[in-house]
Amino acid sequence: MASFIKPSSGAKTSRRAFAPVAEINVTPMVDVMLVLLVIFIVTAPLLTTGVNVNLPQTARTRSLPQDNTALTLTVQKDGTITLNAVKQDAVTLDLETLIGRLSAVREANPQIRVYVKGDKDVAYGVMMDVMAGVTAAGITQVAFVTEPKRAAAKPR
Repeated sequence: MASFIKPSSGAKTSRRAFAPVAEINVTPMVDVMLVLLVIFIVTAPLLTTGVNVNLPQTARTRSLPQDNTALTLTVQKDGTITLNAVKQDAVTLDLETLIGRLSAVREANPQIRVYVKGDKDVAYGVMMDVMAGVTAAGITQVAFVTEPKRAAAKPR
């Protein structure tokens, strides 16, 4: 993409004095890629939002395998039930509607897993109603989500 430039003075010069440049300048492309990388690094944590729940803590927990086919069922402090607690897909349901939705999902995928996130201040009866609804829908692979117990500060 080089062009021939005619010299402005009246001096005699040959065409070879203005040879085309055949190098690719990658500096602007690298600059753009680095800016995009910074933008993705900054925005990635903002995309993982959900319903804020104060999870209970347990002393011994075993991590479950992460998969994309699992449903997340969140029970908030006031007893509100949310299915797939991601901001874009969050659906607030009552118990009867939850049973119907879970039954339909189980018919489509019999191996579906449900992860239950319950606030530690939710009444025991509400959590048992939710668990009864999940099992009434025919789902057998259910797990509770907890946080690891924090180490207590040792007195000096």
